Amino acid sequence: MNQLLLPLLLLLVVAVPLVMGTRKQKKQQAAQQEMQNSIAPGDRVMTTSGLYGTVADTSSETTIDIEIAPGVVTTWLRLAVREKVEPVVETEENEDPAETAALEQAPETAATSSEAPAQESISAEEKQTSGAQVAPPLEHGKK
Repeated sequence: MNQLLLPLLLLLVVAVPLVMGTRKQKKQQAAQQEMQNSIAPGDRVMTTSGLYGTVADTSSETTIDIEIAPGVVTTWLRLAVREKVEPVVETEENEDPAETAALEQAPETAATSSEAPAQESISAEEKQTSGAQVAPPLEHGKK
């Protein structure tokens, strides 16, 4: 009895995490496959390379067209889509439009009056050092 107990425990310790890991991986693959099959035109997506875009066409089974900029449509494999992304909506609730306008104008006027001299001094310095500098040739052993 003691001779069978140790190998059985070792088998149990090795087999249980292996089976549980396989089940988790299968669930993740199924979720990824379901997401890729549910992609429709107009969805915001992110590819595996980190490119964000809007799905333009899903008529092919293996590829999709993604619009990455207005008028720029590229073709990608469906498998390259990592996830659907919710579009960013910048709306703030309970805000007074008059307050927002006053806040937007106030920093602009302060910034323009205080930054103007700094920009002039920077541009003057850049003009002096803005060209390509060529180092003198090295002369080793020549006398």
